[in-house]
Amino acid sequence: MPGPLEGKVALVAGATRGAGRGIAVELGAAGATVYVSGRSTRAQRSEYDRPETVEDTADLVTAAGGRGIAVPTDHLEPSAVRALVDRIDDEQGRLDVLVNDIWGAEHLFAWDAPVWEHDLDKGLRLLRLAVETHAITSHHALPLLLRRPGGLVVEMTDGTAEYNRDTYRVSFFYDLAKTSVLRMAFALGHELGQRGATAVALTPGWLRSEIMLDQFGVREDNWRDALARVPHFAISETPRYVGRAVAALAADPEVARWNGQSLSSGGLAPVYGFTDLDGSRPDAWRYLVEVQDVGKPADVTGYR
Repeated sequence: MPGPLEGKVALVAGATRGAGRGIAVELGAAGATVYVSGRSTRAQRSEYDRPETVEDTADLVTAAGGRGIAVPTDHLEPSAVRALVDRIDDEQGRLDVLVNDIWGAEHLFAWDAPVWEHDLDKGLRLLRLAVETHAITSHHALPLLLRRPGGLVVEMTDGTAEYNRDTYRVSFFYDLAKTSVLRMAFALGHELGQRGATAVALTPGWLRSEIMLDQFGVREDNWRDALARVPHFAISETPRYVGRAVAALAADPEVARWNGQSLSSGGLAPVYGFTDLDGSRPDAWRYLVEVQDVGKPADVTGYR
């Protein structure tokens, strides 16, 4: 049976690992052709110096039932992004879904460091990687996406608009980056909605990315071992969970109802009926507000 996204073409910008990889795989599982981009390749690693590559992600997309196409791309280079979009146009003649998940700044922020103490070069580099890349990619990709009605743009961030409005997020530069992406989705919604397309901001919850698992010294198959040290990690989710959120949005003929809004994987799960890989539906942002941030002991009852 063909998947709900059979015949659709997606670009997941920043798909090497984490949420981007999870999204690409779930779009593939729904039958889409997925172009995956990033800087880490089998021939050369980014400054992260991690083993995940865009080629690996493309292989996972194909194994899931779609068609994965890896295109190594530095999204800070406008000419490289233009070449990527030109390739999609030449090979497919269409673009139905754009996911802006470029980040690459895990090593650049310092927790609770005020702006005058934070390393300035790292902070400015973070903003370039997290904000400028999204603008460059949208600039070059949206004319192709707008060629057909019904296109979807997903701006990936950390935190909902409501949560980030009331909560200081990590540091000045991190806070500014994640809030900027939320506003990008709002602005794109204004510009795209009148032209037949939809833009949303989307956040996962506490993501069990490859980097997070490594930091906690666990794997996906034994991640609960980390709960003895970090009990609230019990609300965490796999990257595939937010991937299923994107696939559900992309397959929704009424996706325009979400235009310009801030969404979360946990908030969309009951709407569309998807679950995480273990069958649960973690609602991390509600949990953070109602349990973690008010100092209650870890208890995910009713939250996943």
